[in-house]
Amino acid sequence: MLDEMTVCVIRLRIKDRHAKWLSERAREVNTVWNYCNDLSRKVWEREWRFLSGFDFWPFLRGVTKEGLGLPVQTVQEVAEQYAVKRRTARKTRLAWRKSGGARRSLGWLPFKVRTIRYAHGQVCYAGQWLSLWDSYGLGGFELRAGSISEDARGRWYLNVTVNEPDFVGPLPMPSMSDCVGIDLGLKELAALSSGEKVAAQRFYRDLEPALATAQRAGKKARTRAIHAKVANRRRDHLQKLSTTLVRQHRGIFVGNVNAQALARTHLAKSVLDAGWSALRTMLQYKCDRAGVWFREVNEAFSTQTCSSCGSMPPGRPKGIAGLGMREWTCSACGSVHDRDVNAARNILAVGHGRLAGGITVLQGV
Repeated sequence: MLDEMTVCVIRLRIKDRHAKWLSERAREVNTVWNYCNDLSRKVWEREWRFLSGFDFWPFLRGVTKEGLGLPVQTVQEVAEQYAVKRRTARKTRLAWRKSGGARRSLGWLPFKVRTIRYAHGQVCYAGQWLSLWDSYGLGGFELRAGSISEDARGRWYLNVTVNEPDFVGPLPMPSMSDCVGIDLGLKELAALSSGEKVAAQRFYRDLEPALATAQRAGKKARTRAIHAKVANRRRDHLQKLSTTLVRQHRGIFVGNVNAQALARTHLAKSVLDAGWSALRTMLQYKCDRAGVWFREVNEAFSTQTCSSCGSMPPGRPKGIAGLGMREWTCSACGSVHDRDVNAARNILAVGHGRLAGGITVLQGV
């Protein structure tokens, strides 16, 4: 069952004593990026064409022998990444990468396959051995392409792609009792079809007063530390929740609530603090590793449909006006529903029906 491989990215922190050396290499990456930026603009003005990553190489050949302390593979990767980002942005010129000042660019050192090697808790890059906090045991993986990046607090991380064993072939389809439907929300982060609820945490709002104080005092380092603490607390909570759900069920179905659209409304702070998209991403890759079925389900009308009889009675919660209706009674069958648990049960029914090849569809969809 473990014949094929899945590609994943491992992120490990590099020890702080290497920060100065990495910053010097990052400035050299910025030099290469800015050279490609300027060259691309000049070629466009003269010849009305854009350079690809391959086209840059004749102009960059030999730069590593002229005092640039970067591997050849990194120079090539910078040029290729520049060409891709310029094409994606549809611009003749991208922003310059700044090595100094208040708005300097965060350090970034891309590399290709076989650019780094690992031994005894260290990786060798550009002839320099970098010590890691290696919680994964990189010695058991084949290291591929990746990057070394800096965060806002000046801490450096190794982001490397590795192959990981994956399950092969269709696993037995789980029964309804082994599956769970999840309705994502703001008051409760997740309501489960089993009736359980996971309360939404206030990661950002709890630290918002301290953040405001630090910003008013102009303490930038303190501000960055608070933002990092918020992100770390949220990530830790979602990792633990997603791991628990994957271990307890053989099938997981989640509503496809549009977090990006809601983040443009007055609910933006709460939506971003909840981390719906991050939770779904974690569930996706953890289910793939564990052999658990995972599907995102269209949750339209899941709140308004009775999970017992499938009808949409007149007294159901509808639209914005019905958001305050947390419980309701179905006039068709008399069932009393918790709004969010009812939605989770409908999501479970739709997800399992489609998994089984059925045509389970909620009314109105």
